[in-house]
Amino acid sequence: MIAVHDLTKLYAGRMAVNHVSFQVEPGQIVGFLGPNGAGKSTTMRILAGYMPPTSGHVAVNGHDVFRESLAVRRSVGYMPETAPLYTDMRVKEYLRFRGELKGLRGRDMRRRVGEVMELCSVTDVRRRLIANLSKGYRQRVALADALLHEPPLLILDEPTSGLDPVQIRQVRELLRSLRPAHTILLSTHILQEVENLCDRVIMIHHGRVLADDTPERLTARLRTLTEVYLEVRAGTQAVADLETLAGVRKVVEEPAEGGWSRHVLRVEPGRDVREDVMMLARERGWELRELHRRLPSLEDVFIELAAAEPARTV
Repeated sequence: MIAVHDLTKLYAGRMAVNHVSFQVEPGQIVGFLGPNGAGKSTTMRILAGYMPPTSGHVAVNGHDVFRESLAVRRSVGYMPETAPLYTDMRVKEYLRFRGELKGLRGRDMRRRVGEVMELCSVTDVRRRLIANLSKGYRQRVALADALLHEPPLLILDEPTSGLDPVQIRQVRELLRSLRPAHTILLSTHILQEVENLCDRVIMIHHGRVLADDTPERLTARLRTLTEVYLEVRAGTQAVADLETLAGVRKVVEEPAEGGWSRHVLRVEPGRDVREDVMMLARERGWELRELHRRLPSLEDVFIELAAAEPARTV
């Protein structure tokens, strides 16, 4: 569905996208992650045909984005982070207008406008001016617009921005329901969203691809130490005793109320010291009221990879 090879984009000599290559297969939901200024939005605009690349080759649904721009746009539903809605139009009026631009007519127009309003939960505000809608509703109108012409590829830049937790969950379920008829490439800063929704993750930083894999494989290969948290009522030797456990690299103590103390144990990868902690607490007569392990997250993966990435030169 998407084939990107050696993509480069320069802005006045500044390298925004630096020889990026990746592929997305039909039916996948792929998360595109990176900090602000990493090159995500630029890459997505090139994929959607809104911006030409400086060099490289990009194909969407078998069409070259530079030579077959109109065919690419017919294949893509693009939702930018800040959707350029016509705020002086009513929701249904706006969607009908956008449908006409996308070639919908008559019965097909009525069917699709009704379907996308229902899918994106904007039917109840269909007669309201867009100017009077909250940001969350505007995001949903923009998503309905992207879905109107039933494109095989959806490119969504921060689709849940401005939504409350209930609305975020609704959008997540909507995106899941669109498979396998649609391939989805989405950028977001909500890493939990990616872990719950995406089949693959592409991490980009300084215009370069840092990682491209499934969320599970990325977290499994992380070299960062696992952390074990415990909250105990113990003596002053607790830290020293905990540091004697096999696999524990470092113990950080944090004060708590009522004579309790919190300890964070940084543990070697692949080690689980919780049973050893329980045995030590029993031997020392400690009161233990919390003990759990925190496994690496996508946030940990990205921070480690970004820290290892050399600074970009212009």
